[in-house]
Amino acid sequence: MSTFERYLTLWVALCIAVGIGLGHVVPGLFQAVAAAEIAKVNLPVAVLIWLMIIPMLVKIDFAALARVREHWRGIGVTLFINWAVKPFSMAALAWLFIGWLFRDHLPADQINSYIAGLIILAAAPCTAMVFVWSNLIKGEPHFTLSQVALNDTIMVFAFAPIVGLLLGLSAITVPWDTLMISVALYIVVPVIIAQMLRRRVLAAGGEAGLQRLLGAVQPLSLVALLATLVLLFGFQGEQIIRQPLVIALLAVPILIQVYFNAGLAYLLNRLSGEQHCVAGPSALIGASNFFELAVAAAISLFGFESGAALATVVGVLIEVPVMLTVVWIVNRSKGWYEGEARAAVTTRPG
Repeated sequence: MSTFERYLTLWVALCIAVGIGLGHVVPGLFQAVAAAEIAKVNLPVAVLIWLMIIPMLVKIDFAALARVREHWRGIGVTLFINWAVKPFSMAALAWLFIGWLFRDHLPADQINSYIAGLIILAAAPCTAMVFVWSNLIKGEPHFTLSQVALNDTIMVFAFAPIVGLLLGLSAITVPWDTLMISVALYIVVPVIIAQMLRRRVLAAGGEAGLQRLLGAVQPLSLVALLATLVLLFGFQGEQIIRQPLVIALLAVPILIQVYFNAGLAYLLNRLSGEQHCVAGPSALIGASNFFELAVAAAISLFGFESGAALATVVGVLIEVPVMLTVVWIVNRSKGWYEGEARAAVTTRPG
């Protein structure tokens, strides 16, 4: 993990301060950015989102899909967590905490929007940062790559239906035309561009050329993310100043969701007899989110000033410190995990 990535939470906090400050000093700038739309697509944000997402998708080798059967138990567990558990558990937690327990402490007109943002955040499995987390726990690299490639393929088809279903169940109006445009702009097109770029670079310079490209564009991706956050908090500043506990309250269901899904994936892998080097990445993939996509979708669907956009940004704010604690737990529990696995083998009949 680079120094820049390690201190992502600090940079996000600074962007919050800068965005709120600029929102007070030059509000006209933010209004001009918000007005730069064509067919409900905000052009400055679209450019920033592409700069965020495409470098991350260049890392993905979709040829790894051919290897998904090598660790079929871990793949099965992760798919179950990512697509059958995580979006629905987050929706339930959002309804419980935001829609009920914390309702009186949040702006009444943003409750549904906060719930929508949390649902969008959980509907997209993590892509790029998973490689960082997997490396920190010495995860099986082929499993991690094949799982991410499979998740990204499924996301093209499943993201919109799952988001639409859960928003509908939450009695939130689903702007289907905008949702489908978001899927095309922020998933399908970036995947195509990234894979074309990846193939061209590999053909010209091989793996060394690809690594040079990734080293050059990765900082650009993070800078684009931070610039997007400055814009978001330029619009959200007044609301946050009026109710500074909003971010802390939104973080509660996200934190519970991360630890619940990571723990469930970890235990299911152990019960299935999967190796620790697969169970660890499986837990991390099951816990983390593709927050860049979530931010883009929330802005497209509900706008800069929406609670949905703010809720997805809270996911960015806590991503690194929370996932590092999951890494620590997975590493520290390796002896327990492998001891349990050996015991299961020795007691198995035959």
